[in-house]
Amino acid sequence: MSSTQQFCTFFIAGHCFGSSVAMVKEVIQFQPITRVPLAPEVIVGVMNLRGQIVSVMDLRRRLEFPERPCDQLPVNVVVQAHETAVSLLVDEIGDVIDVQEDAFETPPVTLQGFVRDMLRGVYKLPERLLLVLDIERVLDLENFTHETNAAIDMDLHKGHATESARRVQ
Repeated sequence: MSSTQQFCTFFIAGHCFGSSVAMVKEVIQFQPITRVPLAPEVIVGVMNLRGQIVSVMDLRRRLEFPERPCDQLPVNVVVQAHETAVSLLVDEIGDVIDVQEDAFETPPVTLQGFVRDMLRGVYKLPERLLLVLDIERVLDLENFTHETNAAIDMDLHKGHATESARRVQ
């Protein structure tokens, strides 16, 4: 019999994502955010979490989904990685679920680029697929910035800017 793992699940643009419960410190309702000038567009600001200043990352932006509707308040999933707490904004929180390891599959080889790097894998659940995020890679903005800048540089050398390059400029 295979063993099980526990995941905290949440939804972004109708898709079910999950993170190991060991990475999740807490889930809290939306909190006031202070914007930070010149921060990457995926960092919407910082918030005061009981005296600790925590960066707030919008997972919709990080995963390149459309912006959240104005009338929909996100939920904060506070994760701990590299001894730092970061709040991830998601559309709604799901449940903590146990999944069988034999239901796990690695991301398909047809998924390319940063999306493949963001996913640890996929679990087949009875009613949907659970996309398991690699939280450490999601939080790694240094490589994100380098990948984005490299793509912009490559496109600019070709004499034109792509839509993603225009968005970053």
